[in-house]
Amino acid sequence: MIVAGEASGDLHGGDLAREILARDPSCEMFGIAGERMRAAGVRALVRMEDIHGLGLTELASTLGRTLGAMRTLRAILRRERPDLVILIDYAEFNLALAGAAKRAGVPVLYYITPQVWAWRRGRIRKLVERADRMAVVLPFEKELYAAAGERVSFVGHPLLDRVRPERERAETLKRYGLAPGARMLALLPGSRRAEVRYMLGPMLEAARILARDHGLVPVIAVAPTLSREQLAREGRADLSEMRIIEGDTYSIIAASEAALVTSGTATLETALLGCPMVVAYKVSPLTYVLGRILVRGVDFIAMPNILAGERIVPELIQGELTARNLVRAAEPLLSESIRRATVARLLTLRHQLGEPGAARRVAELALGMVA
Repeated sequence: MIVAGEASGDLHGGDLAREILARDPSCEMFGIAGERMRAAGVRALVRMEDIHGLGLTELASTLGRTLGAMRTLRAILRRERPDLVILIDYAEFNLALAGAAKRAGVPVLYYITPQVWAWRRGRIRKLVERADRMAVVLPFEKELYAAAGERVSFVGHPLLDRVRPERERAETLKRYGLAPGARMLALLPGSRRAEVRYMLGPMLEAARILARDHGLVPVIAVAPTLSREQLAREGRADLSEMRIIEGDTYSIIAASEAALVTSGTATLETALLGCPMVVAYKVSPLTYVLGRILVRGVDFIAMPNILAGERIVPELIQGELTARNLVRAAEPLLSESIRRATVARLLTLRHQLGEPGAARRVAELALGMVA
């Protein structure tokens, strides 16, 4: 059984599924899977797209389906007793499912553990108790689970195997009908509909100002979990004059002067591609208030800043997220000296993330647990 509930988890789950099947084609994998995991051979008892949400208030529309998915998987754990459960991030759901697996006597491998270092550190004890093995992807996470001893392994970050442009900058510009000297501004409004609802409007307004004042060409890079229609509907925006690119995000980012990025996995991807960025995030007022209560021990929301231990890219959170503030934060990144220094600082983060081959190492770990 393999379970992912977010777009990034589906991405890494797909890579892991392929590595497992390459080593043992007889494996049957099933659970909660998005498009990438399904394409890799995971049978979806529940489609990831039907249950994922953002924050507490936005989860209401998918809560019934999420609870139904939990009941389905718990019943399978009791009735069929899979050889192994692989849980990928998706903190609250998967932590509860890990408990159900332990009660059913089914071993658990947790890959990409929840961000307990940011909020609710009390979950560390639960994770150590419920997971038979943990494969962590950030260097400092191994220390958090010291109580697990040899059961926790730093496998490197899976993005190291994925994040690279498909072509050089000049080819990307030509591909999308832009002049050789065009300067792009990448907009990444998120992978969830609720994120787009909050993020796209201010990003579009800021992009139009930056295009007017600095000659930038705004380009929206659409997440694979969203369609153009959903982007326009959730963002309540007229996108008829905007360039919207699907399926080529890394090339767009790598060819851009700067990016406006919704906080999440995309910030680390953008950093690995060496693109200066402004990181922004906004949720419902209730989710934000509760988040402020729960989050402890971190000074930043953007992973590049967390890894660096300092603010190397600007962050705009909640009420700070306005078009005007986005413009003010982005403009310094367009100066040659600041841009060059920011790019250099971002690229130094790569060595902190271990070596490529995370999915291969986790596949070997998983198959070793069922041998």
